[in-house]
This record gives sequence, structure tokens and C-alpha cells, in this order.
Amino acid sequence: MKTDKYLGLDVHKDTIVVAVADGGRTGEVRLYGTIPNDLHALERLIAKLGGEGVRLHLVYEAGPTGYVIYRWCRRRDLPCIVVAPSKTPQQKGVRQKTDKRDALQLARLHRAGELTSIHVPDEADEAIRDLTRARSDAVADLRRAKQRLKGFLLRHGYRYQGKANWSDAHQRYLRELVLPVPALKAVLEEYLLAITHATERVARLEALIEAQVPEWRFYPAVQALMCLRGIQLTAATVLISEVGDIHRFRHPRQLMGFLGLVPKEDSSGGTRRVGSITKAGNAHARWILIEIVQHAFLPPKVSSQLALRQQGQPGAYRELAWKVQVRLHKRAWHLLSRGLMRQKVTVALAREMCGFVWDLLRRVPVAA
Repeated sequence: MKTDKYLGLDVHKDTIVVAVADGGRTGEVRLYGTIPNDLHALERLIAKLGGEGVRLHLVYEAGPTGYVIYRWCRRRDLPCIVVAPSKTPQQKGVRQKTDKRDALQLARLHRAGELTSIHVPDEADEAIRDLTRARSDAVADLRRAKQRLKGFLLRHGYRYQGKANWSDAHQRYLRELVLPVPALKAVLEEYLLAITHATERVARLEALIEAQVPEWRFYPAVQALMCLRGIQLTAATVLISEVGDIHRFRHPRQLMGFLGLVPKEDSSGGTRRVGSITKAGNAHARWILIEIVQHAFLPPKVSSQLALRQQGQPGAYRELAWKVQVRLHKRAWHLLSRGLMRQKVTVALAREMCGFVWDLLRRVPVAA
């Protein structure tokens, strides 16, 4: 019969603090020490604490070091889970937080079965997710570059009087703008150059997404999502890469919870208090859903671009896509007519869209 040992790892960039909990409710929980954060040191640790008749169970919190340790353990059939720091139970009244305490707490909770593992994507799925997040970073950099230029011009009394910012006319206005001081002219040129570089970076990353996604195992799911109004290739790829395999969510409410679209609740006894959404889930996917449902405020319509995206897809997908448009548009204006703020209506629509996305993606056959 094998003896169980539970290893709590507090992982940092250069070091790992290790704690060990012996099996059984009354087994000793002790601090092992600190080792370098490299796989050779981890292998020596496993060899020392493991061995014949000992089964090791590892746990660490998700963080900036990623899933290298988890995948290393999986290749060796070594039980390992990764947990979200926000979901790790904390002792009330404890005001001291150290690496040693964290490692001991992880080992103790893992032995008690109090920890829930997060979903760890495989390397190919994580690569696509990193690509979409790099594109999101580039879009944010472009937005900041434009804001800096507008702020600079506003400080010096220059305001564009046209209808749309960053239209062809607005960009022509910026290029032809003449500033009275050479230093100001140089600053303007630098800001314009930064915008050009940021725009090119976004375009490069979007081209990479278009090239890589057709080879991805979730491409059929991406194509299915593109049947919905407002979801093009990039948005669909972001949503799928963040959510992963939809079959791990047994009910739409689980998907809503993953996206942080469920309301906060503080209930006790006969009193039930429900607040705003938790925003405790995946912010990238939540933002995409919020953007998508803006189309619900417009009349249902199948544009030529949407019809092109739906071409070759099963009729059931197209029927569901139309049902989504009609349902969400009706729901949006019903809630607005009751006097609800548009922000609250948008959240309600995003929750409902979660259900439709869950339903659609579960119909799609995905390669293992």
C-alpha cells in the first residue's frame, strides 16, 4: 500500500518554497525549504521525497510562471493541480502572509481536498491564446498612442472639427497640420509615427491569427461562432481560446460564472442580497461578449458579410444565429422600455448570449 504525501509549492520566478503534508487527517504538515525554480531541482526534490511506496501529489497557484511545472508533472504521470489564487480558501483573522505560510496552507488544503483545479490548456491552445492576447495588447497600445496625440494637440489648442476621429479626413488633417514651433512639429511627427507602428503591429498580428487558426483543432468552433452577428474571426478566436473546450461546462450558468457574469450575493438567514456582476472570471472573453451584444440594439439583419460567413455552415447554426438576433433585440428594447440603464441591459444580454454560445458550441464536433 502506497503512502500519500502532499506537496504545496509557492512558485516564484527564481525560487520555489516547498511544504509537505503527510497523508491522513492527523499527518504532519511541515516546511521542507526553498529550492531553485528549475526542473532539475524539482526532479531532485521528487526523487528525495518520493520513491518506492510513496505517491506524491503536487499543487501550486497559477501565476506568471505559467504551466511549465504542471506539464512536466503530467509527462511523468505525477499528480499535480494548479489552483486560482482568488479561489484558495483563506483563514479569517490571519493578517500575516508569507511564502512559507502559503506553501504550508496549500499542502494542508490539498490533503483535505479543499482545492479546485483550474483548466490548464494544452500547449497548442495556449499558443493561440497568447497570439490573441498579444493582439489585444497591440490594440491597447494603439489606443493609448492615439490618446496621447489627441491630448498633446488639445493642450496646444488644436481640435479636429470633423465628424469622425481617425477617419481618412481626420488623418489627412493631422498630416497637414502645421505647428508654429519646430520642437512641437517634431513631437507631432513622433506621435504620428508611434500610431503608424502600432497600426502595423495590429495588422501583423491579425494576419498571423488568420494564418494560424485554420490549422487549430477548434477551428470548426470558430467557424460556428462566426455565424452569429458581430462575431468575426478575431472575436471568435479570442472567445474560444479563452473558454477552451465548451464540454467542460455542464450548464450555461457555469460558463457565466467562468466569465464573471453572475451577480454577487450576500445572503444570510431569510435575507438575500444580490449585487452587480462579480467580474471575477475571464476578462478577455467577457469583454468580447459585451462588444458582441451591442448589435442587439440594432434591428435583426443578415448582412452580405454575415451571409458569407454563414456559407457552408449547417442550417441549424444559421437558424440559431437568427433566433439569437431576434431574441436579443426584443429583450434589449423590452428592458430599455422598463427604464433600465443601458449598461445593465448590456450585462443582461451578455448573460443570455452566454447561453446561446454554450448551446451552439456543444453542437460542434471538435477534434481531440
